[in-house]
Amino acid sequence: MNDHLSRKKQSRREFIQKTALAGAGASVLMSNPASLFANNSNSTNMEQNIKSKGYAAFDVSGKLRPWAFERRAVGDNDILIDVKYASICHSDIHQMKGHWGPQQYPQVPGHEIVGIVAAVGKNVTKFKVGDRAGVGCMVDSCMECNSCKHGEEQFCDKGETVFTYGFPEKSSPTGISQGGYSSSLVVRDHFAVHIPENISLQEAAPLLCAGITTYSPLMKANFKIGDKVGVAGIGGLGHMAVKLAVSKGAEVYAFTTTADKVDDIKSFGAKEVIVVNNDLSSLQAYAKTLDYMISTIPYEFNAAPYIICVKPGGTFTFVGMPVRSEITINNLMLAFARVNFNASLIGGIPETQEVVHYCADNQVHPQIEIISADQINEAWEKVINKEARYRYVIDAATF
Repeated sequence: MNDHLSRKKQSRREFIQKTALAGAGASVLMSNPASLFANNSNSTNMEQNIKSKGYAAFDVSGKLRPWAFERRAVGDNDILIDVKYASICHSDIHQMKGHWGPQQYPQVPGHEIVGIVAAVGKNVTKFKVGDRAGVGCMVDSCMECNSCKHGEEQFCDKGETVFTYGFPEKSSPTGISQGGYSSSLVVRDHFAVHIPENISLQEAAPLLCAGITTYSPLMKANFKIGDKVGVAGIGGLGHMAVKLAVSKGAEVYAFTTTADKVDDIKSFGAKEVIVVNNDLSSLQAYAKTLDYMISTIPYEFNAAPYIICVKPGGTFTFVGMPVRSEITINNLMLAFARVNFNASLIGGIPETQEVVHYCADNQVHPQIEIISADQINEAWEKVINKEARYRYVIDAATF
């Protein structure tokens, strides 16, 4: 009799424990659907599309509004990221407004994305559930060509690079890649990087475009400590270029059209800040002064007065992408200037991981302002009007 009562009590305790656990699990799932996969990467639910929500553009007006959509199921080589922050790049604005060509809508922008890994495919060894991860400007490529095998996936020889938003993607339920202004992201594991613990997620986000886009050409410039490096355009990319060049020992000359940025730029370590006037005459005093110059200006502009600031034999690099991707250069002037000029496009995955670790270890942090999702359109206007200081970072919990 006592044994029977004891078994009944034990059974009742087990029932209560199981019920409590089930209730807790349901509560977690309601607050974070991605957690459904957290403990079992081989669950049949891995075959289901991932419901996501974010902010999307619906036409060339560039006005974003909430949108619920689906991402592909987590594949064998994929990870699911619970997005925590996504920052705003001027490229988001250009592309959503159709400045670089016709777009397919609805389209979710955002290619500076950080969060926590919520699920991994069965072949994934690079990440585990709970890891901090980031995704930048691309999410796939052929992975077989010479460029892809040598860490330059952005230059895939087969032309199969899939950039983070607005590019044809067969696996996407919407037909195109959808970016990081959203609650979740499914991405091939190779195209995500680890975010170390010695940098906050929100400060890491801008490194995935602004950081790598300036770091890559600065490192290839191979300037020496004490060399004079010019940075033209001090916005999201430009302020990172200043900080990175200073951290590498350069004597930095910053060129801006916004006078009220001068004190900020000096605090970033620039030796001198040149406020560029409308007729560009303020550049004349710096002719043949710089060993290297990088331009992050995202508008069409007359590049010649900037180029002549570089010494003969020096190099001028374009990383800003203007409307229609056009700039003005006088060929005769360029011939007399004897300056080498080139352009650079983001960086590969190994170099992106490198810049994240470099900035974390050397405390080269972007200047950020956290905003909520309902402030995105206002923030875009401020970026256009040169009022951003210097990278808006969206709290993904507000989507």
